[in-house]
Order: sequence, then C-alpha cells, then structure tokens
Amino acid sequence: MNPVLEPLFRTVRATHPKADLRLIERAYDVAAYHHRDQKRKSGDPYITHPLAVATILAELGTDDETLCAALLHDTVEDTAYSLDELRGDFGDTIGSLVDGVTKLDKVKFGDAAQAETVRKMVVAMSRDIRVLIIKLADRLHNMRTMRYLPEHKRHQKSRETLEIFAPLAHRLGMNTIKWELEDLAFAMLYPKRYDEIARMVSERAPRRDLFLQEVIEKVSGDLREAKIRAVVKGRPKHYYSVYQKMIARDVAFDDIYDLVGIRVLVDSVRDCYAALGTIHARWNPVPGRFKDYIAMPKFNMYQSLHTTVIGPEGKPVELQIRTHAMHHRAEYGVAAHWKYKEEVGSPGPTGKVKPGSDMAWLRQLLDWQKETSDPGEFLESLRFDLSVSEVYVFTPKGQVIALPEGATPVDFAYAVHTEVGHRCIGARVNGRLVPLESRLGNGDTVEIFTSKSPDAGPSRDWLKFVKSGRARNKIRQWFSKERRETAIEAGKEAIGRAMRKQGLPLQRLMSGEALLALARDLRYPDVSALYAAVGEGHIAAQAVVQKLVASIGGVDSAEEDIAETSLPTRLRGRPRGGGGAGVVVAGDADVWVRLSKCCTPVPGDEIVGFVTRGHGVSVHRADCTNVQQLKEQPDRLVEVSWSPSDDSVFLVAIQVEALDRPRLLSDVTRTLSDQHVNILSASVTTSRDRVAISKFTFEMGDPKHLGHVLKAVRSIQGVFDVYRVSGAGS
Repeated sequence: MNPVLEPLFRTVRATHPKADLRLIERAYDVAAYHHRDQKRKSGDPYITHPLAVATILAELGTDDETLCAALLHDTVEDTAYSLDELRGDFGDTIGSLVDGVTKLDKVKFGDAAQAETVRKMVVAMSRDIRVLIIKLADRLHNMRTMRYLPEHKRHQKSRETLEIFAPLAHRLGMNTIKWELEDLAFAMLYPKRYDEIARMVSERAPRRDLFLQEVIEKVSGDLREAKIRAVVKGRPKHYYSVYQKMIARDVAFDDIYDLVGIRVLVDSVRDCYAALGTIHARWNPVPGRFKDYIAMPKFNMYQSLHTTVIGPEGKPVELQIRTHAMHHRAEYGVAAHWKYKEEVGSPGPTGKVKPGSDMAWLRQLLDWQKETSDPGEFLESLRFDLSVSEVYVFTPKGQVIALPEGATPVDFAYAVHTEVGHRCIGARVNGRLVPLESRLGNGDTVEIFTSKSPDAGPSRDWLKFVKSGRARNKIRQWFSKERRETAIEAGKEAIGRAMRKQGLPLQRLMSGEALLALARDLRYPDVSALYAAVGEGHIAAQAVVQKLVASIGGVDSAEEDIAETSLPTRLRGRPRGGGGAGVVVAGDADVWVRLSKCCTPVPGDEIVGFVTRGHGVSVHRADCTNVQQLKEQPDRLVEVSWSPSDDSVFLVAIQVEALDRPRLLSDVTRTLSDQHVNILSASVTTSRDRVAISKFTFEMGDPKHLGHVLKAVRSIQGVFDVYRVSGAGS
C-alpha cells in the first residue's frame, strides 16, 4: 500500500470499516498521475489538496464512493482526464459526483460565474446530496490554505463562504464544518475584529474556566446520584458565533461570553428527559428558554433539549442535553449518513427523524433555479433563503410556498410568478381582504387579485415593505426598464432644482461635455443613464452638482472656499507672522500663515503653501485632495517649511474603530483626556454589525505625542483599530 495513504486509511477503517480501500487507492493513483505536473499556490504538489479533502470527508464518516469522488474532484476540470474516461474507470455514480462538483468552465465572469456554479451544484446535489458534502470539504481545505492567494481573491472567497457555504453546512447539520468555515472566513475578512474578540476571550478564559469546572462537577455529581450515565463537558466558543450573537441580540461581548454553555451526552431519549429533571431540581430554569428539539427536530435533523438555568453566583448557564447518536448527527449532519439512501423514508435512531423528508428545501431551490433566468438573482435568492427565518403559506389550491419572516402578499405574488407580482392589485388572506403591506403568518391561505390593464405595474412604495430578495429585484427591474424615460426627466429636473437652490449658473454647468465627463467618471455609459440614476434615487442630485462644481474648477474660486477654513489656535486676532502656526514661508518671515483644516497638517508631514486672496498663505499636506486643484495655479504656490515654537498648536483628527459596547465613548474620551489632549469635536456612528466608528478632532502642542495617544486608545477593550485621518471633518 502507498504509505501516503496510511493516515487516510486509518481514519476510514475507524469510521467506515466496510469501505473498499482498493477502490480508494486506485482513485488516488489516477488523481496523482493526472495532477503530477501541477503545483498549488503554496508550492506543494497539487495532489495534496484532493487528499486533504478526502481526509476531511473520512473524518466525517462518508462512504467510499464519496472519498473516490473527492480524490478525483479536480481531475476533469484541471487535467486532460475526461468525464467519459472517469465514468469508464469508476462507474456512473462516482462520475456523477465528480461532474456535480466540477465548476462550470464556460462562464468565468465574476458573480455570474459564481452564481452559475452554485446553481449547477444545487441541481446536482438535489439528485445526490454527497455532491454538496464534497464541495463543502473542498471549500474548507481551500479556506485553510487561503493565505497563499492574492488579497482580493481571499476576500471574495471568504464572503462566498460566509454567505453561501457556511449556511449550507448549517442546513445540512454539519456543524463542525460550519464553525470552522465561519471562523476562517471571519479572520480573513475582518482580521482586526477577529483579533479583538480573540484577545477579549483569552483575557477572560481563566476566570470563566473555573466557573465552568464548578458547574460541570455539580451536574456530573447530580446525574451520578440519579444513576444516569452521562458525559458532561463545556461547549467550545467560536469567535464568529460570539460576534454574530453580539449583533443579533444587540448586547455587549461580556453578556454573551459570560453565558456558560454545557453539553450533557446520555445513552437514551428517556435519559435526556431524566437528566433535564435532575438539573431543574438543582437550579431554577429561566422561563421561555426551554426548547424541546427531540420531540420537534429542527429542519436539519438536529435534536437536543435546550434549557437555561440560573446557576452558581446567579449567573445563567445554557445546557444542551442529547444522546450520543444525536450528538454525532449534530456535529456531522447528513455527512454521517453514508448509508443515507437506505435510510430515506425510514425512521432514524429515535424513531423521529427521516433524513429524506428534511431536505424539502433542496427541492424548492431546484424549482427556483429552473424558473430564474438571471444567475445573479438566483444567487441572491439563495443567500436570502439561507439567512432568514421562514413562514409557510398556502395557495388557494393548497400548494405550500416558503417566504421570509415578515413577508407580505406582494412577496407571495412574486413567489407565485413575476407577472402575478407585477399585476397584483389586492389580496385576500384566509378569506378576508387585507392591505398589501400586511404581514403573513404560518399557515395563512393567500389569494391574489390581478389587474387586466395592459399598463398595470408595481408601485415604488412596495420596495418599502417587501421582504424577499426576489420581489425586490423584480420590482427594481421593472422600474429600470419600464420607467426609464420618467426617471430621466425626474433626474434632469432634480439636478436643475439643486443648482437653482444654490444660485449656480445652469447653462455653464449643464453643458454636454461637463456632464458626459462626470457620467463617465461615475461609471455611467451616457448622460441619460446619469439622469436616470438620479431619478431612481441611486445617486443624490446634490452629489452630482457638487461633483460638477469640483470638476470645472469651482464657481468664483470655489476651490479656495473648499480648501480654506481657518484653524483655531491659542493666538487671538491676526498673527503677525507664521510662528503661531509653526510654519515659515520661504523668503518672507512676516506672512500670515494658516494650517488648512481640510487635511490638518502637523510637523513631519510634507507640506505646500498656497497664496489666498486676502487671507495670507494656507498650508496643506502634499497628499491633500485639494492640492491637485491648487496646482492648476502654480504661480500662487509657495515653498513653506516647519518651524514649530512652544506657542504652536496643531489640529489632529483620528478615527477609532471598535466593537460597540456600553460606555465605549466615555472610555475613549477619558483615555484622550488622560493623554492631555483638548478634544474640539467628536462624532460616533454605529453600523448594523455592531462596529462603532468614532472620529475625534483635538489640539496638540507636540505631534510626536500622537503615537502614545494612538497606543493608549488601542489598548481600550473592544477597540480593534485607531489611526490618524486626513481631514478634521471627513
């Protein structure tokens, strides 16, 4: 036997004793032969990748056909080995699995290629779920070795992983794969947020571990007394799931992390309920936090009892109680069912789960992909379906349609057919007429009324309440095609109105050349497309006007108005020379100098001076955005150099990025005060993903001190990035 295969075979013997090892070895030999001249980006021989994918699958307990397909999954796409040869050598089943995993090589254009690939995968896996299992293992190994790819590729693959592959692993109950995919992608996409959470976890780990140990000992002792055989252990914390809970529950890190998780594994379903009673006898359960997923399994075959109790020191403790068989399925999902074909339609270990019946959503995806001609839209629907809770409603004929939670009759109409959506004018739910924006609930029967008028179409207001990606896309498409002329007129009018409001010269600014140049800069093919974008609300008329003003050098020396804003200093009144600003002008020491507020230069920055009309010399950083405009008048540029005195004060703007939490702003401002800086302005915005971005502008006497200030702010809990920005107000 080939010694390279020994670790793989050791795993296969442990998880699937009846596997045909000779067949697996033959598949490896064929793959190794055809990939013999290929290398991965890391420099390793290419065969290491298929072998690693097969090893991941062997650990999950998959069958020998899946392992062979895993070893051969890249041969058809990347080598001269054809699919027909493969079918001849290994049979139709392995051939179909490899074909299902092989990416489309005809379409290679960004999102469309990705969407087509996902679509092909869905079709193939609806015939054989093992295609998806191989694809997930393939993606997992690629994510583990992602550091060798260029940055844009890493980001693209990581986003795909978070949006498509990790949720698919969750749908199939493959939690070990899902958690690792999420953490790898999270670290790749948001390394600073990932590091900050890892740092906060490690700081609290010792204290938390002591508490965890105390809870485990008490639970184990109680179960021993009750004569229940059980394994009690702590649940691992995954960084991405901690971050997701912070966003979903809108709470700080401590509230999530201090919630201790315990897993209790027992021998039988009867023992699950007995263990639950024993635990509730010691600690009071939290009302509303008990879930029985044994009697009512989740969509992905997951079974467990969940309860939260008030444990020692009054701290909440989450417990999951399940049998060993349920735990195996919770970790590995359908991948553990290598005999799944025989199991479809038959009772599972508890008599409750039927793996075949839990895959109804796959059939729904298959229907979607047949109906949807645009691959990008199909991908959007898939992403949306994987991320949102669902409600199930009925057509008048009793057909079930799944919609995102909070969906309305308009979402239902578009789910039935695009034309039904476009022509929808009313709805009846459970026999009663309802407004189109009313929310549908589980089990509602919905009937849609449509208009016969040839001019019938959707309302723009629908975009405010529809919940499904499909409905939103269809409504937007309709407006962009059918209402383009109206949008162009509305856009033209909006731009004209914005100009008149500012008293700007319409003729000069609306000239064809200036507008065409601006449209091209903004990536629109022509001026009409720019007008239409304004009319449809994709870009604000005010933004277009500002860009026009900037592009033609401003109105009445607007470039000076933009660039020149005075800087507050300790010197009152008009200073006689440049000493207060810490800058001297070459050849003339008695010139009034101002540091420009648009880029806040400080000693050490490369600077240029600009002679203004009646306001002395303004000083800009050499990389300031306004300098390009100023260079168009070279006769007004002067040489300047730093000469700070004890009297000089400089303006500095910094940006602080942190995981949001209570008292974050007060901690940052206190730290800045401790560093003896005088804060002039502060602004804070918090995004939906719980990232707080704060901007502070302050005065400093010695800019060398800035490094200490940034270091002090960086050490605050939750802060993952802090840096100087070029503009005080930007």
